[in-house]
Amino acid sequence: MQFFLLLSVFVVATCGLIYELIAGTLASYLLGDSVTQFSTIIGVYLFSMGIGSFFSKYFKKNLLAWFIQLEIMVGLIGGTSSTILFLLFEEVESFRFLLYMLVSLTGILVGLEIPLLMRILKNKLEFEDLVSKIFTYDYIGALLASLIFPLVLVPYMGLIKTSFFFGILNVVVATVLCIKFEKEVKWASVLKTQSIAVIILLLAGFVYSEKIMAFTESLSYPDKVIYAKSSPYQRIVLTKNSKELRLFLNGNLQFSSFDEYRYHEALVHPGMQGLQEHNDVLVLGGGDGLAVRELLKYNTIKTITLVDLDGAITSLFKNNHMLLDLNKGSLLDKKVKVINADAFKWLKENSPRQFDFIIIDFPDPSNYSIGKLYTDTFYRLIYRALKENGAAVIQSTSPFVAPLSYWCIDTTIQSVGFKTLPYHAFVPSFGDWGYILAVKGTQYSIPDNFISNLRFLNHETFQQMLIFPKDMEKKKTEINKLNNQAIVHYFEKEWSEYLH
Repeated sequence: MQFFLLLSVFVVATCGLIYELIAGTLASYLLGDSVTQFSTIIGVYLFSMGIGSFFSKYFKKNLLAWFIQLEIMVGLIGGTSSTILFLLFEEVESFRFLLYMLVSLTGILVGLEIPLLMRILKNKLEFEDLVSKIFTYDYIGALLASLIFPLVLVPYMGLIKTSFFFGILNVVVATVLCIKFEKEVKWASVLKTQSIAVIILLLAGFVYSEKIMAFTESLSYPDKVIYAKSSPYQRIVLTKNSKELRLFLNGNLQFSSFDEYRYHEALVHPGMQGLQEHNDVLVLGGGDGLAVRELLKYNTIKTITLVDLDGAITSLFKNNHMLLDLNKGSLLDKKVKVINADAFKWLKENSPRQFDFIIIDFPDPSNYSIGKLYTDTFYRLIYRALKENGAAVIQSTSPFVAPLSYWCIDTTIQSVGFKTLPYHAFVPSFGDWGYILAVKGTQYSIPDNFISNLRFLNHETFQQMLIFPKDMEKKKTEINKLNNQAIVHYFEKEWSEYLH
């Protein structure tokens, strides 16, 4: 009996932490700001476990039967929670209430289990041995969950399939205990029937998890989903209608094929045209190859190095025929070297190498992990990686929707010694979008003319892009530092006000 019950502790700990991690990851996908989501979910979950532990004292009889019943309930709720949350994200008025309710319920049930197990085993082990073994199995289970979740479960199974799998594991343990100790368990036949029914339900969900995910995503996106995959870093979704392809990362629009040329011409060509030399170019982010496509319009470029964190993105844009048509096969060009690495770490490790021009095309600073790529520390690395008369351009969110965020980037870039040239362009899919050119040295000059094979940008349009009307004029902000991440606070406040 000891072995089976201690094994149950291990399963309870592993499954419980997996459910918590699933909730945190799902919330960061759907709501943004991963630090806030994980912090609040961990807090709510642990508090709920405390509530469960407190109420465990009111369970006086039939402890093993109650433990088995709790295992079945945890498996059912935890196993279906991600599906429920995905399905109802677009449908319910208060998604956060539903999220925290499910996290709380799971936490309370898990919090009930360990105290009940300790009371079941108290007459079979010495107190010191009981506490030692219970918490050893508990912490080993937690360690296993924390390791396999980011390395195996998210990239290879996805959130929905993972939650169904661990729900099944919970209920299988309950079934085994029910069969093993049938004579000692009250309501054994009822519990066995429950567990078998729940296993069948969860197994059906596991088998059809991809179809469930496809259906939930069809509710979230107005157009047909033609590709969906979870990488170790994000959820990648491509949608298509009669006139455009759209790429979404974690639910956030990255580009529309209808007007992306406006964004990428504005990103690349003002910097390139104003430099006297641009032999060696570095692109940070931009794994879709669309900025590289624009760079390849210059025969003078000798090398293009692209550093993007997610190999799933660069692989997709190297191999999908529709995307190859869009980026003109740019990532397959012999001048282009693609490196899948963290840009921050890569710049530190490759500090001796310098470039004429650097394009920084990261997602908006919606959380702290991305916000570090907008700090003065990161821009010092950029300064060091540029040749003496080089320049860098940074996509800098919308100066209309998020003026504090935009001008915070400008202030931060200036703080490390760059001269800056802020400008903005209208991209219909996004609205008014901002860029900042960071100039090192004195050789950059505002271009009088642009290469002829552009669809949007010319001398006249660029002159207009340099003008900021009154509702987008420069604002005083903090410098974005690693230890304060001021831009994340600006960004979250400004965009939440705009979207609501």
